[in-house]
Amino acid sequence: MGAPPTPDSILRSIQVGMPQQIEEEDEKGARIWRTGYIKTPVAGPIWLALDNLVGDGQADKRYHGGPDQALLAYSADHYAAWANELGITLPYGAFGENFTISGQSETTVCIGDIYTIGDARIQITQPRGPCSKIGHRWGIPQLTKLVEKSGRTGWYLRVLQEGYVEAGQPVTLLERANPRWTITAATQAVRKRHANPAPALELLAVPALGIRTRQELAELKASSAL
Repeated sequence: MGAPPTPDSILRSIQVGMPQQIEEEDEKGARIWRTGYIKTPVAGPIWLALDNLVGDGQADKRYHGGPDQALLAYSADHYAAWANELGITLPYGAFGENFTISGQSETTVCIGDIYTIGDARIQITQPRGPCSKIGHRWGIPQLTKLVEKSGRTGWYLRVLQEGYVEAGQPVTLLERANPRWTITAATQAVRKRHANPAPALELLAVPALGIRTRQELAELKASSAL
């Protein structure tokens, strides 16, 4: 299905980071945690491969990474709201995202959307489930719950065509096959799957849906068939 271009969607910033060990002390003493959450901005063109950006990695591959989660995207437009609500200005990449994009949000992008950025082609696969490390990273324990409550969670992408990408480039919509399934709608279907399984089962039938969300919903399908 064709779709109009989205000239106001811009890749504002690109962030990468390899897993690292963080040593901290709190009231319980010293502790060490390993994370790939900490991302830093990249200047100039960077190669986007099928699995990730060059220089990027994940610490816990049970929940992060893989072809359906090659990239995490987050709306640049959310940062003003967070500054107002938290009273601090967070930098791009604060939510662990690789791509910070203006002109897009969870209410406007859909599962299966295909976009071009630079030489690459990417596809939206599934919502991002807020990670506890969001709050830990910024010393705001309630931040993870605030992210979940706000719906400003971000979304995952798979890479359909490798290529160079660079901050400042337009993010152009090529195809929207599932306009019913915005990230917001998909998130609600997953969260309410036990109380209201019908939307979740409908979402499960979307071919572009990412593997981790598909696995979450597969149990529901199996139980409903009994």
